[in-house]
Amino acid sequence: MKLMVNHQTHYFYSDLVNSSIQYIKMTPSTNSHQCVKHWDVSVPGVREMKLDAFRNVWLTTTQRKPYQQMTIMAQGIVEMNPNKPEGVQDDLNPNLFLQPTLSTMCDTDMKSFADCYVPRINRANLIRLSEAILEHIPYVSNQTSVHTSAIEAFQRRQGVCQDHSHVMIAMCKYLGIPARYVSGYLYVPHMAHLASHAWVEAYLDDTWYCFDTSNQLFTPQSHIYVAVGRDYWDVAPVRGVRDKGGVESMNSIVQVLGC
Repeated sequence: MKLMVNHQTHYFYSDLVNSSIQYIKMTPSTNSHQCVKHWDVSVPGVREMKLDAFRNVWLTTTQRKPYQQMTIMAQGIVEMNPNKPEGVQDDLNPNLFLQPTLSTMCDTDMKSFADCYVPRINRANLIRLSEAILEHIPYVSNQTSVHTSAIEAFQRRQGVCQDHSHVMIAMCKYLGIPARYVSGYLYVPHMAHLASHAWVEAYLDDTWYCFDTSNQLFTPQSHIYVAVGRDYWDVAPVRGVRDKGGVESMNSIVQVLGC
């Protein structure tokens, strides 16, 4: 199966931006799960491409001319491997994904919650934990932000895929299981999936297994991997700094279609 992605992000500013630097992680890589047939990121400015500490493709662009709006467009075609293994293997050190971050801390209630559903560490119990997280934190949009931590989302009892992922990672790390945040896209047949997506991979028996809590999917059949990290901030599609510009507003459009 081949999937076509069109991801447009539009920025608008109340005043002129004199200059800016953007750090963009919107480029998937070929792995055992997928083959990138074509991909391009269109963005103004001088470009430099390299790999980050987690081997994600990291595009840095520098814009020196004043502007008041900017569009970043990522487009491409990715082919899913029909014979892919159920889990993913790579040579990244799994201990990197035991490191604490502010977004993936656990409080006492979260630790008790994890102990309840994972009395023994195995994949079946982690699936039970993922199911329980979704029941505890129903998917509700526009109630949290990228700054919401796992503890805050757990206490609010509502959130989106980013919150589900942070909570799952926090609990896995408490249990001593390396877990990483995955950014990407999800193809939903018969409709365009109108948002980018996030899920978790947990490391068991030398293999990274998928835990998509928001959709209760545990085999990544229609997931396009873009980047992995310890939390959202390691894989944020666009981060940057700018000189002036006043108030920023942004809207994003994402389409994932079969082709």
